Amino acid sequence: MTCMEFRGASAYDHEDFFSNYMKRRGRKDSPNNAIEAPIIYELIGDFQNKSILDLGCGDASFGKDLLSQGASYYTGVEGSEQMVSAAKLNLNSESGTIYHENLETYSFPSNHFDIVTSRFAIHYISDIRSLFQNVYRALKTNGKFVFSVQHPLTTSSFISKQAGDKRGNWVIDDYFLEGERKEPWIDQIVVKYHRTIEQYFRGLTETGFRIDDLREGSPQRERFSSDAEYKRRQRIPVVLIFSCRK
Repeated sequence: MTCMEFRGASAYDHEDFFSNYMKRRGRKDSPNNAIEAPIIYELIGDFQNKSILDLGCGDASFGKDLLSQGASYYTGVEGSEQMVSAAKLNLNSESGTIYHENLETYSFPSNHFDIVTSRFAIHYISDIRSLFQNVYRALKTNGKFVFSVQHPLTTSSFISKQAGDKRGNWVIDDYFLEGERKEPWIDQIVVKYHRTIEQYFRGLTETGFRIDDLREGSPQRERFSSDAEYKRRQRIPVVLIFSCRK
């Protein structure tokens, strides 16, 4: 099989990649469901009657859940055409809008949203300073910015992925060298951007955000279907989550 190289959301417009990703995403034990999602909901807190912007919204299943639980309005921004189609079908709500835009090209309105979220999308962005400034401007005073990225320990080097996705050891290398990384993922090559926890922290605080919380996705046994998977997830963090306030 010939590997193609994808940047940003373009991988999700490749039919095989899209269908394989959606199958993985739906697994109970996937990091998205077992680790990241409960923390995101906890950090967002009360979103009743709040307007929410979701950057890199994927199929907007998150938005569907938020609206069904009392959010007043949901705006999703997504760069993949296939994901946008899935999102519009999923949302099917007068209280939601999906924009087919990249995070770098979306026109952020000023002082508009109560909460901005982004889940496993910002590691596709080369310039986080500009993105953080746009998010800061788009939030109302005291608004929340809650986002997750792939943990920097896992984006520093992808050499150990040669053993497959369920590898037993992880190589950490070039940790302090910020920049582009090429990850073998779902039979393709996906370009991501590595940066340290400190670099995320500096980017946020220098933009003006107050950081209220930081999580590294400590796994909880009740969220996994087996002891083996739970123990495997205790070995290395796969997610980094920030909760910030304007």
